Amino acid sequence: MFRLIKGSQRGFTLIEIMVVVVILGILASIVVPRLLDEPEKARRTTAATQIRSFEEALSMFKLENGFYPSTEQGLRALVEKPGSGRIPTRYKAGGYIKKIPLDPWEQDYRYLSPGAHGDFDLFSYGPDGESGGEGDDADIANWDLN
Repeated sequence: MFRLIKGSQRGFTLIEIMVVVVILGILASIVVPRLLDEPEKARRTTAATQIRSFEEALSMFKLENGFYPSTEQGLRALVEKPGSGRIPTRYKAGGYIKKIPLDPWEQDYRYLSPGAHGDFDLFSYGPDGESGGEGDDADIANWDLN
């Protein structure tokens, strides 16, 4: 059985919990589209899930370094330590995510820091690839997610 050594503590760190949340988000972005019948709705759900995963990774970046990556550093700062601009001094070995996926329409996600809607703006232009739009062509943005 298990023996606890006097004075030892068992539990999870905040970083471990956040990593699990990011992994669950990635898994959900893979599974959810297969369960939905409507392909465009599935793509929009995938984009929203990926944006939430980026938000978690950006929160971990800020928690460890005290600031969000700049617009110039972009989401790439979550994969590899930035070499220009404000350099993080406590950058996590291995980065905060493995890679930056394209949105479901094979376009780059857009990242602005500071953002017009908060500390950062993170969004996809959707299927039309242009700012704005309505219905299925509407942008998917972190400030609009519930």
